[in-house]
Amino acid sequence: MKQTVFTGVGTALITPFTADGIDYDAMGRLIDFQVENGVAALIVAGTTGEGSVLREEEFRELVAFSVEKTAGRVPVIAGTGANDTAAAIRKTETACALGADAVLLVTPYYNKTTQRGLVAHYRAIADASGKPCILYNVPSRTGLNLLPETVAALADHPRIAAVKEASGNLGQIARLMALCGDRVDVYSGSDELTVPVMSLGGKGVISVAGNVLPGAMSRLCGAWFAGDVKEAARLQLGLLALMNQLMIETNPIPAKAACAAMGFGENRLRLPLVPMEEGNERKLLALLEEARKL
Repeated sequence: MKQTVFTGVGTALITPFTADGIDYDAMGRLIDFQVENGVAALIVAGTTGEGSVLREEEFRELVAFSVEKTAGRVPVIAGTGANDTAAAIRKTETACALGADAVLLVTPYYNKTTQRGLVAHYRAIADASGKPCILYNVPSRTGLNLLPETVAALADHPRIAAVKEASGNLGQIARLMALCGDRVDVYSGSDELTVPVMSLGGKGVISVAGNVLPGAMSRLCGAWFAGDVKEAARLQLGLLALMNQLMIETNPIPAKAACAAMGFGENRLRLPLVPMEEGNERKLLALLEEARKL
């Protein structure tokens, strides 16, 4: 069995922006807030971190800063996926050299490829990686579904350690676990399915909600792994409305609005993303206030 990258909640961090670049003061405070509230890992430059619009130098600086700021307190996982295998390899090599503990590899988007192409794509990146690789299936964003049989074909690679499953299809996730057993770990990529995925044997969640409620998400996962199913279910259901509102507009639009309201940088996104609609934001912030009482 391969070494588990983390167990519990790994927060998929936003990237706070200024008009000129990245707000590292806000990023540093957000990292400390996460670690102090018990998260098990931090994911930078992923979907929630708007990794696809970071310039190369920004990506390098963000990973280096996050590794230094985190200072080994929890693993730092860098989003290095791309729809160009060569580009994904370059980003993966860069992140590993900068000290990232693992990399997160979204399936190729737009040009997409076949399942056989996915096997070749992921093997090429994993061969070049010096750190564990977490495959990332999010067909609603990429138009490409990473099938359980494809993961099974990759599961024996020594550096393919886990899958972030954000298909929202519990039947598919169950089939993935049945086919792969303990050869790869599985994380929920959907906050609202955290407990259901853990009930099938998942190791936790890569979470958007963790940006604003890292303590509650840590308690949710901690309760499950301590055997307190009732408490885990209470938190899952209690946070459900907020989790859904965090996805009412394209991620990370709502997460950025909520983080800005909490003082973690400006509510600034990079085009084509634009700030949240006013009515949706009001509802989000009201739900966040209620969720803080759990």
